[in-house]
Amino acid sequence: MDNLDKTNDERHNVIQNPYSKFIYAIRSPETQKRYPRRFKPFLAYANISGNQIEDQLLDLYTKAKSNPRWLQETIINFMILQKDRVSRGEIEASTISNYYKPLKLFCDMNDILLNWKLISRGIPRGRHASLDRAPTIQEIRKLLNYPDIRIRPIVSLMVTSGIRIGAWDYLKWKHIIPVEDESGNVIAAKVQVYAGEPEQYSAYTTRECFLILKEWMEYRSSFGEKVSGDSWLMRDLWKTTNLHFRSRLGSARHPKKLKNEAIRTILCRALLQQNIRVELQEGQRRHEFKAAHGFRKFFKTRCEKVMRPANIAILMGWDLGLSSSYYKPTEDELLQDYLKVVSLDLLTVDESYKLKNDLTKYEQKNQDDIFLIKGKLQEKDEAIRLLSDQFSSLKIVVDQLINGLSTSRDQDQVDSVIKSLYSTGLIQKNS
Repeated sequence: MDNLDKTNDERHNVIQNPYSKFIYAIRSPETQKRYPRRFKPFLAYANISGNQIEDQLLDLYTKAKSNPRWLQETIINFMILQKDRVSRGEIEASTISNYYKPLKLFCDMNDILLNWKLISRGIPRGRHASLDRAPTIQEIRKLLNYPDIRIRPIVSLMVTSGIRIGAWDYLKWKHIIPVEDESGNVIAAKVQVYAGEPEQYSAYTTRECFLILKEWMEYRSSFGEKVSGDSWLMRDLWKTTNLHFRSRLGSARHPKKLKNEAIRTILCRALLQQNIRVELQEGQRRHEFKAAHGFRKFFKTRCEKVMRPANIAILMGWDLGLSSSYYKPTEDELLQDYLKVVSLDLLTVDESYKLKNDLTKYEQKNQDDIFLIKGKLQEKDEAIRLLSDQFSSLKIVVDQLINGLSTSRDQDQVDSVIKSLYSTGLIQKNS
């Protein structure tokens, strides 16, 4: 009975915990990590006590409940300070909303009533779209040369499917499903993104990327990992050199899932070491393109050259709003639209694969040309045969005519020979 009371007390404490209520309202795991970090500048400004974020938010909650007006004035003064930073060029205007949103969510979830219309009135709107760009295909190909064997499957999948970096936390080998044509050849692969989650959706990746992923899984298997459909698509590294045979086969048998934070670290490190990105200088706040999200922008930019915008949005996991209730393309329609991009090599990241693709197309064109030439030659041979048959028929008739005329002066016989010539079609009556 005491244990039951203790459990009920613990549940009650969780419900009453201001931090737990705040986190409860955030669905995305990545946002759950990001929002508390954005709280820290305000907590420091407001002189909130506590070593852990849970303790600090409890202190903030206690003070706000006893004096809501204090919190409202403190937030306004904090926002004025941030506007001054915008004027000095220290931060972008859009950054202020990053401080505002978690504060409002915390107050909403903990029944702290403030005049948010008054608070938000002075907050600058900022840009809706950032000024960064997508990476170029040359930069992507240079990135693929980074010595970490995981970089090719990571970059290839993100570039060709447009998935968010957070999707790696859910991706397993069974979520990459090859798509075959009528001849049994792999032409693409379906990607089940956020499988089992409310945000689940389907995307596609190229045949090239599927082969890269397959090669990566086979490489892991060759070192002793028991690869199955439930194997995480991206894992930690293991020692592959200076090992005895038995050690070599056992070193990879205990894989650990590589989370999206680690993947982001790999990408940032690779961009720097491949000299694609340089360290930010004093006064600079952003790189030319985002390490992970830039691939998503690359995907969308390339797809927009030939695909329907609504189909792109669906393949990127976006909500179409009211249109989603009426626009219902089939999986095959989405695939065929996606294959238009693939056929133009707009998503081909490996240059060697592109060259091989070009060679295959060239060879196919040559085969088509050879087939066409053979067809033309066959038509000419048939025409020559027909002419030869007609000539033989003409020769027989002419011989008959000559023989007939040479042996008889009978006009009826001459008329009969002429009639035979008409019947062959070799001569025609004058009109």
